[in-house]
Amino acid sequence: MQRELLIFLKNINNMTQKVFTQTFGVVAAIIEKDGKILLVKEKKDTAKNKWNHPAGWIDLEENAIDAVKREVKEETGYDFEPKNILGFYVLVKLESGAIHHAIKMVFTGKISENQDEYAEDEISETRWFTPEEIYSMGSELRDVDIKKMVKDYFSGAKYPLDLIIHTIQPK
Repeated sequence: MQRELLIFLKNINNMTQKVFTQTFGVVAAIIEKDGKILLVKEKKDTAKNKWNHPAGWIDLEENAIDAVKREVKEETGYDFEPKNILGFYVLVKLESGAIHHAIKMVFTGKISENQDEYAEDEISETRWFTPEEIYSMGSELRDVDIKKMVKDYFSGAKYPLDLIIHTIQPK
């Protein structure tokens, strides 16, 4: 019975269109290797040709840790193992008369050595940037808070993953 319920809920989730009429949950990763940060170049909508950290919405009932693993894999081709939470960041964007209010759970961790294919319908390329290159970016970045995240990362900010408690309450 529980298996059928989970399948039903996943099917509903796949049919649900995401809307910006309220706050929404996002997971993201700041991934560092040899002093550089991995960013992805977006292909869609208002973020087209903007650099972003691997990130995306948390699906209905999805655990945030599973969500960030999924998003990093989809957008970079790397397997990601979260080790810490960098922080929770709230971003309110006023765009063309709309308000987007994202609550971002940002993770740090390790990636696999090998890069598989990534979702080329969403991402045009991946690239490693020095912190200085990121700090000097303006409108090339999708969100201005990425600079703060990079600064927080290199300052040593980190919190344990067990800050996140994921509970599904049955009827």
